[in-house]
Amino acid sequence: MNKSIRGRALMGATLALAVSTVLTACGGGDSADADAKAEAGGTAGAAPAAAVRDPLVATFDGGLYILDGKSLKLARTIELPGFNRVNPAGDEDHVIVSTAGGFRVLNATGQTLTDIEYKGAKPGHVVRHAGRTVLFTDGTGEVNVFDPADLSSGRKPEGRTYTSAEAHHGVAIELANGELLSTLGTEEKRTGALVLDKNNKEIARNENCPGVHGEAAARNEAVAVGCEDGILIYKDGAFTKIDAPDDYGRIGNQAGSDTSPVLLGDYKTDPEAELERPTRVSLIDTGTKKLRLVDLGTSYSFRSLARGPHGEAVVLGTDGALHVIDQNTGRIEKKIPVVGEWQEPLDWQQARPTLFVRDHTAYVSDPGKKALHAVDLETGRKTASVTLPESTNELSGVVAGH
Repeated sequence: MNKSIRGRALMGATLALAVSTVLTACGGGDSADADAKAEAGGTAGAAPAAAVRDPLVATFDGGLYILDGKSLKLARTIELPGFNRVNPAGDEDHVIVSTAGGFRVLNATGQTLTDIEYKGAKPGHVVRHAGRTVLFTDGTGEVNVFDPADLSSGRKPEGRTYTSAEAHHGVAIELANGELLSTLGTEEKRTGALVLDKNNKEIARNENCPGVHGEAAARNEAVAVGCEDGILIYKDGAFTKIDAPDDYGRIGNQAGSDTSPVLLGDYKTDPEAELERPTRVSLIDTGTKKLRLVDLGTSYSFRSLARGPHGEAVVLGTDGALHVIDQNTGRIEKKIPVVGEWQEPLDWQQARPTLFVRDHTAYVSDPGKKALHAVDLETGRKTASVTLPESTNELSGVVAGH
């Protein structure tokens, strides 16, 4: 995010017990009773029912909802205090929950919080790639890599670890050949990325990526991290910088697809804005090293970017519609109305309509109406809707690793 957003995140940190940096997960305000209920795996007195099919997980203020991925029927409510974030763990059963004290593993199919935990302050990005899941803990700079298939044992997986030279809001990804790309920075400044071989020996480095943030992988393992003046690509053992057309052209959030060489990114040009609400997204071709800007005619948020089953770029606009973009031409192929018009809140932790895509289905939350919708991306038809007891914030689900 731009400088003003980072400033707000730091200011919010001084007002809360759970300190958050940009796009990291924190929470606070625990009570012994709430902890006991959470450790039990859900609402006191409730026992998990039958396994949920292709579960979704939505956060709300004080807990998690687990829903059936087809019907959207609410299967279970788990109480978990604080501001929590959710990401796919990389298998068909589990979701990673970022809490105040670290990453926790939720068995979403079985509807229980497991005892598997990666403790550390400010748990941040969760990345799935090449059959590995990578956790980056901002407060310590620690990177944990594991095979998500090992979560089924119920025990904490044995895996690779690496600790950054300095703690920072970062991200890491492991490639199929065992190389590990991890960002470089401090709490005050982020500069680029390095690559380690499978023995954690540095083999490549690039520090020409100011404000490095986010990551995505395209076809043929072209891996990108965003910069405040473009995007940095690592492929076949070498870094390549693709410059933005503006002096300040920040691509802080990206979405990739194994079926396409093109990455989808956001695009911001005002470093002084309290909150920039951009209307353009970026399409970055990792093969030709070309960057294309597409004007949607509506703004969006960092929770609006996803990829469809054929590599198409999908963006949830503040006009309430899904904008489906041909990733190769930049042409907007269709607009699918889903929710009403909305505006991105100034506080990044506040709820707003959120997009999560799995296979051919786009799931869209509507926190203002406490609703959640499933949309078929091929037909544009809503296949299911549900109204929940509380407004939801983050939205994710189980997704097997690439």
